[in-house]
Amino acid sequence: MEDKVKSIMARVFKIDPSLINDDTAPGNVNGWDSLKQMSLIAAFEDEFDIQIDDDEMQEMINYRVIVAIIKTYLED
Repeated sequence: MEDKVKSIMARVFKIDPSLINDDTAPGNVNGWDSLKQMSLIAAFEDEFDIQIDDDEMQEMINYRVIVAIIKTYLED
């Protein structure tokens, strides 16, 4: 699952997946703005067949948090 998250992030942000780590966040990824955030959320929802709620969307501020939130959806 974590490799899929990295792959999606790499595709959305057009970066190498090897550059993505726990600290990957808007402040250190060029182009991670609100539009890219929505594209990222949509890609996660499509890939994992989940519907992320608005509050959790706002919490998805770095790779580590993104993985934790997606895991909660996959466990349900």
